Amino acid sequence: MTYYKRIIDKKLLEWKASQRRKPLLIRGARQVGKSSAVRHFGKEFKYFVEINLESQPSIRGLFSKDIDVHRTCESISATTGIPVIPGETLLFIDEIQVSQEAIMSLRYFKEDYPELHVIAAGSLLEFTLEELPSFGVGRIRSLYMYPFSFDEFLMAQGLDTTVRYKQQASPSSPLPEAVHNKLVDQLKTFYLVGGMPAAVTEWIETNSYIECTHVHNDILDTYQDDFAKYKSRVSPALLRKVLRSVALQAGSKFVYRQVADDVHSSVIKDVLHLLTLAGLIKPVTHSDGNGVPLGAEENDSYRKYLFLDLGLMQTMLGTPAANVLLASDVDFVNKGAASEMFAGLELVKNHDCFQKAEMYYWQNLSRGTNAEIDFLEAKDGMVLPIEVKATTRGSMQSLWLFMRKKALHHAVRTSLENFGEFEYVDKESQDAIRHVDVIPLYAMSNLCKLSVDTEMKIATP
Repeated sequence: MTYYKRIIDKKLLEWKASQRRKPLLIRGARQVGKSSAVRHFGKEFKYFVEINLESQPSIRGLFSKDIDVHRTCESISATTGIPVIPGETLLFIDEIQVSQEAIMSLRYFKEDYPELHVIAAGSLLEFTLEELPSFGVGRIRSLYMYPFSFDEFLMAQGLDTTVRYKQQASPSSPLPEAVHNKLVDQLKTFYLVGGMPAAVTEWIETNSYIECTHVHNDILDTYQDDFAKYKSRVSPALLRKVLRSVALQAGSKFVYRQVADDVHSSVIKDVLHLLTLAGLIKPVTHSDGNGVPLGAEENDSYRKYLFLDLGLMQTMLGTPAANVLLASDVDFVNKGAASEMFAGLELVKNHDCFQKAEMYYWQNLSRGTNAEIDFLEAKDGMVLPIEVKATTRGSMQSLWLFMRKKALHHAVRTSLENFGEFEYVDKESQDAIRHVDVIPLYAMSNLCKLSVDTEMKIATP
């Protein structure tokens, strides 16, 4: 299968060159491209050694509590017939989750064999790591990987120039309408295709939404086959039901009783935790948003969830392609929660891949009010509220209320509009100026690379 450039490619090269390098553990859901990325990266070395602890169970015995990593590497070299030479060989341990001993052994590569490049990855890895809370603190580095971002999707189609052009745009320097319209069309396609590597490849090769749907269904079947491996105390049927409910409740606070009336909320909570560990969903937790870090004021009684991939979600819900492709811009953004889902996933995908992305939102918990901010981000030590809307003409009462309560002067509104900006004089707060940058949905990656300056305005670094 053709390899398409990923965000982590550059990060892997930086890791390779680092003198303070640690063994690398790539974490992410099944089929997001972890193994493919490592194999591609392996071409940067004279020798590439890949072992799979699931399909090669005999190799597991090389990793023991009394492991000698030099001796282990000699045995791996003898088994594969490929030299293991520091600086010349990349050792890739795939499906490492099947052996706790192998995971624990990674620390010894840092201590006893730091000059060797070692990468590990695995499916359902988080389940094993949960049982090893201190598996390699300070001795192993994690890299988090997700499905294709929108920029990666564009580059896979050879639109690198368009991506660079988009990245240079800003609220004070919008794109030409022709480029803007092209990106909107591409965005609508991405809503249906999504970012799973197999689906992206299928789209590039066939340009068929139907074929992409078949790929999605195959991936969903694979995930559901995994359900039996999660925990014996939870039925696969309930896992499927909760996963579908996450898709149906996208963009809203997750309500347990909407899953099933006869299942206790504690059981559903456990299922949500398992689905999170599997990487299939991502919690977005309520924060009071009074300052940074946002997690200091989180309230996990109020949570929304992101679905791993928008294309998978659309297929699971049976969304007709015409509903997306033929929708007006306003309907496209407002219909369902797909746009909020897309925006959240883009924030996750463009987050520092060496840190676990934590997502937050805000809603007014006072009785009789319904105000909500879709996402809160920390930018340069400040809270940045982000609203997902159709146009600047829509109601922004939630945003004004939040900014007034938190004494903020800068916010972002993301929509299908071109780049832009406007200001609001808050008569209810001593004529305070509230500045809003309009960032197109297709340019959420721009937002991740921008910073808030001393005047609380978005400025290119």
